[in-house]
Amino acid sequence: MSSMTPLELATQRWRYLLPLLVIAIIGCLGGCDSKPDDASLPSASSSTTEARTAPAQPDSGAPRTVPLLPESGDLDAGTYRVLVKGYSAPFEITVPAGWSTDDGDGVAKDDPNHPDEWGVFVGWWPAEYVPTDSCAWDGALVKIDPSVKDFVDALTAQTSTASTPPVKVKVGDYSGFEFDHFVKGDVDIAACDRGKFCIHSEFSNECTRWYSSAAERETYRVMDLNGKRAVSWVVQFHESINPELTREARAVFDSIVFSPGN
Repeated sequence: MSSMTPLELATQRWRYLLPLLVIAIIGCLGGCDSKPDDASLPSASSSTTEARTAPAQPDSGAPRTVPLLPESGDLDAGTYRVLVKGYSAPFEITVPAGWSTDDGDGVAKDDPNHPDEWGVFVGWWPAEYVPTDSCAWDGALVKIDPSVKDFVDALTAQTSTASTPPVKVKVGDYSGFEFDHFVKGDVDIAACDRGKFCIHSEFSNECTRWYSSAAERETYRVMDLNGKRAVSWVVQFHESINPELTREARAVFDSIVFSPGN
């Protein structure tokens, strides 16, 4: 059983930004055939449409003051406002004590049974490329259109991984789909490109969301923000996860609400 350290997870996205920034500076100067087991995250396979709404304003009528999610560090229990590039609406997320963030692109918590590893993670960085095969992905990242349908279709059709049937969900004023995603049981990660499963990416030449073991599994929620796609996911990094931690992670994931009417 293996999972990523906090540094490795943060590196998933940002290890590839430095070369791109260097290039930019130079120019300016002249990365369902099976079902999850009983230890998986709470399933999204129910056909029930879910609904969540933005928190109510205080009785006094005064505007709510919600702090921005820090770029990194341990988080106090509470609600945070999150701004994501490309989203037409910000969102709020609520975490209990013990959660942390790196680069502001997600929140994570250690597994008490494996204190040197993150056990769960809720993320939301952009997903613009999806390989058709998560195992044979190097040089084969496919650009997708910015619609909810294209992302859902691409991920649920991906080979070497499998998905539960997407179900319709509603979060406040916005609609979308939710589904579970996981590795097929007969796929050997050692045979995959660079020894990992690539799920999706911000870039055409590198993977920025991958599984480092076949034990990882996720639940995705893909929302339509007035024609712009918003993708978030909750991750379980290994099979022997504390069930209380998976329930807590799901509650954090479900706490996400978008500002209405933007």
